[in-house]
Amino acid sequence: MPSVGVLALQGGVAEHISILIELGCEVKEIRTPDELESISALILPGGESTTLISLMNRWELIGPLRAMGEDGFPIFGTCAGAVLLSKEIEEKEHEVSQNSLRLADVRAVRNYFGRQTSSFVETINVVGLSELFEGVFIRAPLLLPLSDEVEVLSQVQDGPVLLRQRNLWLSSFHPELTPDSRIHRLFLESHGILKGSG
Repeated sequence: MPSVGVLALQGGVAEHISILIELGCEVKEIRTPDELESISALILPGGESTTLISLMNRWELIGPLRAMGEDGFPIFGTCAGAVLLSKEIEEKEHEVSQNSLRLADVRAVRNYFGRQTSSFVETINVVGLSELFEGVFIRAPLLLPLSDEVEVLSQVQDGPVLLRQRNLWLSSFHPELTPDSRIHRLFLESHGILKGSG
């Protein structure tokens, strides 16, 4: 049974765990560097990105996570987790001073689609899925590729919302907030952690 970690410092941890268990994974809640051992992939959940990076710094996770990402370890960041993977971060109209893991060649525009009251659901096409996916957008960032190494897997009218750069996946929306496990499965299958269903 593959073991997948979920960063469990703050944010939507339980929903990711539920989907991973449904997919047949063993799940480890990650709070300290030593808990990163013996997992095959890691999910960085949504939440509040400045709070998350502060907690990651407090628990001395930034260095180990950055090293793992640079070494090709599969990491999937959703919403705030995607912001934390990005090399550049800005608000819609100005740059912000926020630390991150600086792993993906991506500029994350925080809260691009509005605040909590502007949350919405949009049906999107996703590369690798044969049918449409219901994307749940809550204080979602826009994710702008900064290099040709970044592959756009899904986009809405305003721009990209699901990206991949080798071992790193970044999602503006919350795939864990629907009963549809296909994006989690796609991520895990692409790295050989789950066997293809076909």
